Amino acid sequence: MANEKKAVSAITSMDEDFAQWYTDVCTKAELIDYTSVKGMFIYRPYGYAIWENIQAELDRRFKATGHENVYLPVLIPESLLQKEKDHVEGFAPECAWVTMGGSEKLEDRLCIRPTSETLFCEHYKNIIHSHRDLPKLYNQWCSVLRWEKTSRPFLRHREFLWQEGHTMHATADEAREETQRMLNIYADFMENVLAMPVVKGQKTDKEKFNGAEETYTVECMMHDRKALQAGTSHYFGDGFAKAFDITFTGKDNVLHHPHQTSWGVSTRMIGGIIMTHGDDRGLVLPPRVAPIQAMVIPVAQHKEGVLEAAQALLERLRALGVRARLDDSDNSMGWKAAEYEMKGVPLRIEIGPKDMEKGQCCICRRDSGEKSFVPLAELESTVPALLDQVHEGLFARAKKNLEDHTRVCHTVDEVKQFMVSEGGFAKTMWCGELDCELKMKELAGVSSRCIPFAQEQVSDTCVCCGKPAKKMILWGVAY
Repeated sequence: MANEKKAVSAITSMDEDFAQWYTDVCTKAELIDYTSVKGMFIYRPYGYAIWENIQAELDRRFKATGHENVYLPVLIPESLLQKEKDHVEGFAPECAWVTMGGSEKLEDRLCIRPTSETLFCEHYKNIIHSHRDLPKLYNQWCSVLRWEKTSRPFLRHREFLWQEGHTMHATADEAREETQRMLNIYADFMENVLAMPVVKGQKTDKEKFNGAEETYTVECMMHDRKALQAGTSHYFGDGFAKAFDITFTGKDNVLHHPHQTSWGVSTRMIGGIIMTHGDDRGLVLPPRVAPIQAMVIPVAQHKEGVLEAAQALLERLRALGVRARLDDSDNSMGWKAAEYEMKGVPLRIEIGPKDMEKGQCCICRRDSGEKSFVPLAELESTVPALLDQVHEGLFARAKKNLEDHTRVCHTVDEVKQFMVSEGGFAKTMWCGELDCELKMKELAGVSSRCIPFAQEQVSDTCVCCGKPAKKMILWGVAY
């Protein structure tokens, strides 16, 4: 028990210091490590395995909707980046530049990609000529670099991993349909794989992506009731196509500019998993992305037949498609229990001499701590059901947090008081004016999270200026 206490005490209580708790979980659960370059992190095997599972699940969904993976260069010539004014101005403060090639100064300095719209447009100009070439449904898995002033593991890296979809369509309607389809894929993934409930909506003009006409988002609420923008989907119209002179001959035999979208999620989702589901014992992983879904632990493994029985359990679990491992190390049971709690393994399955006599094993759930004794003959039916129950339990708890801390407010003072005393999403009406959006930041310390698709008429007037309201909007403090 001493080892277990030592492992658990290494994590700061989230109620004491949520930011330090988060950092402790990232490092103690061996998800990430720091490097000598500020803002650049090492994804350790366990952390990278979570990303691999996220990637596999999303990639399957993308391909099922007709998208193909490509890979474009990491460097973008400055002259190319300058072609779309709004886009480059938005990213300029975060760009990192290559100015030397070997020992020679480059005539045209090269930007390390912060995003790839311009490169995709250069490529699309070369390959799109006719309506028969459309749509182009491309996706790229890569890293991007943005020179952030502050950094936090997973949430804000200078170099981070992501996917960026870039598509071209013959009409605005088709492009808008794509934008919504991909947002819905993200929302389904967040809820049914990561167990993170979302609010779907549109970003304000102030918060939309650089160069986009419309930006849509899935917003999640973390355990500390701050917001996380978990994924975005953008409709660009034909602005980039015009800037890059991309045209195609339509069915009417007339030249047209195609309509463009982009959409992306990143390793920031891992930070979302940690802050949505974790507790004071460490990480709590949703089973559908957990690198290890079940850890088999032999009890009194020095006794005859115990290791063999544990190995047999492992083989049955793997045959079932469960990501399972066996810990037959000489560490104590207390250490093992604390270690796999720290790492958020959904199920811990123990078997010892007494269990063997009774033809059973003991299964402990990470989310609730609930233990049950399961007949060995029922292993194949029980484990998948328990994994689903863990997912459902995590989702229900996160959904309750979202619902309990979303509140209708009618004045700026109400919003401010709500944020100070409790925190969460303040639901108000808004006139749609930028001045009021800026005043909400100044007076209440909140930013607009989204204009939800599910609109309600919570009052008739703007929360800030008192003029007639146009939309219901959510405000919050965001990561």
